[in-house]
Amino acid sequence: MPTSEDSQHDLFQDAITRLTTAAALSEIEDEAVQRLRHPKAILEVSIPIRMDDGTLRVFTGYRVRHDDTRGPTKGGIRYHPDVNLSEVKALAFWMTCKCAVVGIPYGGAKGGVIVNPKELSPLELERLSRGFIDQIADFIGPETDVPAPDVYTNARIMGWMMDEFSKLRRQRTPAVITGKPVSLGGSLGRDDATGRGAYFCIKELERLRKWQPREIRVAIQGFGNAGQHVAQLLHNDGYRIVAVSDSRGGVYRPEGFDIASLIQAKNETRQVKAVYCDGSVCEAVKADTISNEDLLELDVDLLIPAAMENQITADNAANIKAPVIVEIANGPTTSDGDAVLVAKNTLVVPDILANAGGVTVSYFEWVQNKAGYYWPLEEVHTKLHAIMVREFNAIYELMLKKSIDMRTAAYVHALNRIGEAIEAQGTSRYFSNEIAK
Repeated sequence: MPTSEDSQHDLFQDAITRLTTAAALSEIEDEAVQRLRHPKAILEVSIPIRMDDGTLRVFTGYRVRHDDTRGPTKGGIRYHPDVNLSEVKALAFWMTCKCAVVGIPYGGAKGGVIVNPKELSPLELERLSRGFIDQIADFIGPETDVPAPDVYTNARIMGWMMDEFSKLRRQRTPAVITGKPVSLGGSLGRDDATGRGAYFCIKELERLRKWQPREIRVAIQGFGNAGQHVAQLLHNDGYRIVAVSDSRGGVYRPEGFDIASLIQAKNETRQVKAVYCDGSVCEAVKADTISNEDLLELDVDLLIPAAMENQITADNAANIKAPVIVEIANGPTTSDGDAVLVAKNTLVVPDILANAGGVTVSYFEWVQNKAGYYWPLEEVHTKLHAIMVREFNAIYELMLKKSIDMRTAAYVHALNRIGEAIEAQGTSRYFSNEIAK
């Protein structure tokens, strides 16, 4: 992932390029497109934190609300040393489109803090999380902007943030944050929602392409929460997971891995290891050590980028052999890389559809918080399945109807919904007609 401000600036411009392409094929008016080119509001804050050794460090944080035409803005908060404003703007734009893709009443937002959380103690991490909320409390709220977890943030951090916001408001406000622990008002099914949503998309591909799961070789780049859950769900169905990786590298084994063993080793050692576990005893199995870059170019049937953005570019897209890619990471493919994949007839299930299970169940959590009534796990899974299947097939059919790639179809689908909402408030066409009368 690029780390300079200039290269990250390209990330937002890359996102806008896709907006322009899709807008030409959608029913959205030019005036509405112009609004989507500019985030509604941007906040940059300084977060002074007293460290465990008594010293003071000041961290920089951002929160961007991109568009709230369809409802309160929604989007995660990430902790990463490479966070910067342009990246957060791009992620907020993608959230606007993602919420529209699955038809939930939200706009898009995103937040981030420039920090390596692995260098902080648990107490320092809590101070940072609460300090960030102290700085952005007037910028967020259950009816304004609802954060959630993202890269290197989790349910516990969301619990701290919700608690801090509630203290500032002098009332318990669970609906301000989603992705919380279940005991603090979180939703059952939120922990695996991103991976499960991608899994539901893959099952639709299985149906359409008549796949036999045991014949499908899968490589997964990124073995965090989403990568682990989609790997386990696919493994349970008989898919052969032949390669996985994390930020340190990966492992490859043509025969496939026992995913439960890999997950156990990853969670205990914080690194991917080729092992087979029987209870608490894990033994190494024969496998090749590979890099993240190598994993992308393996000869597999299904590639799942579930790590960071800008992994598939014009430099390596031609070397990718997988005929199907399902994007769980946000923005793993650049527009230049995408053009190469389209030319090769690679089917890409885009991030704004494939990883939308997370925000969908976050929406469920928000609804449950506001109602004070909580659903059983089976109901969450059933509702998520219905939405993912409905929107996957709507986009797939739009792709076939317009003879376009699936990513462009997803953006067209989203822009049609966003444009309808913007136009409901009146655009130049409406006002010009009224004046003419």
